[in-house]
Amino acid sequence: MPADRLMPTPESADLIALTRELVDDKLRPRVDEAERTATFPRDVFTLLGRAGLLGLPYPEELGGGGQPYEVYLQVVEEIASAWAAVGVGVSVHALSCFGLFEAGTDEQRRRWLPDMLGGDLLGAYCLSEAHAGSDPAAMRTKAVRQGDDYVITGAKAWTTHGGQADFYKVMARTSDEKGRGISCFLVPADADGLTADVPEQKMGLMSSTTATMLFDGVRVPAERRLGAEGQGLAIALACLDAGRLGIAAVAVGVAQGALDAAVAYAKEREAFGRAIIDHQGLGFLLADMAAAVDSARATYLHAARLKDAGRPYGRAASVAKLVATDNAMKVTTDAVQVLGGAGYTKDFPVERYMRETKVMQIFEGTNQIQRLVISRHLK
Repeated sequence: MPADRLMPTPESADLIALTRELVDDKLRPRVDEAERTATFPRDVFTLLGRAGLLGLPYPEELGGGGQPYEVYLQVVEEIASAWAAVGVGVSVHALSCFGLFEAGTDEQRRRWLPDMLGGDLLGAYCLSEAHAGSDPAAMRTKAVRQGDDYVITGAKAWTTHGGQADFYKVMARTSDEKGRGISCFLVPADADGLTADVPEQKMGLMSSTTATMLFDGVRVPAERRLGAEGQGLAIALACLDAGRLGIAAVAVGVAQGALDAAVAYAKEREAFGRAIIDHQGLGFLLADMAAAVDSARATYLHAARLKDAGRPYGRAASVAKLVATDNAMKVTTDAVQVLGGAGYTKDFPVERYMRETKVMQIFEGTNQIQRLVISRHLK
């Protein structure tokens, strides 16, 4: 059953209707095969771009949709309810564009954003390193100034769309000053010396390629630096606040999909002469799952509305990411339980939902980091 949404405008309600149509016609029929074969669906992102869904939170004059985050995130949720890997990809792409929009010059925005937001160019985000995940200030990848260029050397781990993207937003060290010695660069995928390592073998999100990106003396023109030298970590952390909302929306979408599958099964499967949804033990479990989905959705919408109002939303974003992903892990696990032995097989999608959700408690800042952020705000 589709989520009952209260959209802010008739236009945004039409966007949800368009998204649901695309999801049902173009995404649902392909997801099982793509996940089974670990096939990256590049054409799906082009389709979403052509439909105007890839750049929704950015201004129309730059090729975006001019929509508030409240609307954009609900579109992401609808996509993720059918295909989590694509939902994550949309969020990562928006994150990859964020630094250019926030810190780029007018000329940089006009030059690159329209193709990025229109689906012609797909983005990736390079922040983490093997030894620097939760502590990005410990990164070692360096960018050394040489005349009008920077030369980047190092490796960036856990890159979503690694080896598939057309551009990479890269954080690299330009001085030894820990947090203030990092700068941000927009690196094209065809730059000499930039290669993708063998993709990671993951437990979920099989159709989303994740790889370490290797920078072997990659020469990048200085005009591709976003913001000033030393501003990179601030750009990265601001991006993460927005990215956490994207992952919260993805998690709610997956949880909604798992709830829908569990309810449909419980209405058809009979035990002791009646549908199992009519047994109180099962009915109450489904009720708790529904409450978890609804409450998680409310947390990310609250954070989005703060962001749209121009108010501080970092704490609310961490709350949303924490609540949505923890709730989704519980809901997807319970969905497997509702289906019993059938839920443990690949005949039904709930085992995939459970596998996909686990990583959402880890990326865009682990949920332990979210608790740290929240506690610091309380202090």
